[in-house]
Amino acid sequence: MFKSVFDKVWAFDCEWVPDPAAGRALYGLPADLPDRDVLAHMWQQAGASEQDPMPFLKTIVCRVVSIAAVTRQRRRDGSVQLHLLALPRDVGDAVQTAERHVVGTFLDAVGEYRPQLVGYNSINADLKILLQRAVVNGLSAAAFCRRPDKPWEGIDYFARGDAHVDIKDIVGGWGKATPSLHELAVLSGIPGKLDVDGNAVANLWLDGQLDRIVAYNECDALTTYLVWLRLAHLGGHFDDREYAQEQQRVHELLQTEIAQGRTHLTTFLEAWQALSGTG
Repeated sequence: MFKSVFDKVWAFDCEWVPDPAAGRALYGLPADLPDRDVLAHMWQQAGASEQDPMPFLKTIVCRVVSIAAVTRQRRRDGSVQLHLLALPRDVGDAVQTAERHVVGTFLDAVGEYRPQLVGYNSINADLKILLQRAVVNGLSAAAFCRRPDKPWEGIDYFARGDAHVDIKDIVGGWGKATPSLHELAVLSGIPGKLDVDGNAVANLWLDGQLDRIVAYNECDALTTYLVWLRLAHLGGHFDDREYAQEQQRVHELLQTEIAQGRTHLTTFLEAWQALSGTG
């Protein structure tokens, strides 16, 4: 269990797809070979079968296409503000959709604001792909990578501790005993996977539906945040009244975002109301 809740908490999630540039470079494929065929070749090299046509690929050969986060800010007066952020902000802007921009913007923001990161399998997956792809893209993220001389002298995202809370690391068991985020969420009255799952992301990207990937990513960040709230309540960081307040803040955040045009969040809100019995 984590020991504390920081004044800044970012519950985040990344989405990635096989990188056609990596496939062409590693397997000597023609530059004009369509991306769909490159990805098929990459999966074939990884042992694709009829039962598993899209086997796991190492994160180093994948590109990050979206990062979403629910950010919680506790101010000096005790008030709390929530925001839902996603990269890219404009899926039609080629500069914003470039992996270099997505990864670099997120790492720079984390380095500047130094929040407590919260994820699910984020220590072994999300953080690792961000670091790997930052190297591939030749990025500099000095503030994010900065490490204190002593553990008590500052935030260290490369050490086990409260600076990066991995929910899976806390609740997981051995092998198949470890719950998925979907299982943990739904059994806790929180929406998990809705109309999209991780296996569909690559095809959505190939079909040019980055907007649906970002929407899916935002829902995963919301799920992660709500599960973290439940875990924080378990650990005594929020009492029953405070926990109810925190959930109400998420409800209000969803209503605000829907009113501002993020209508895809209506499905998430309705699923949450149905699962929690508040609809």
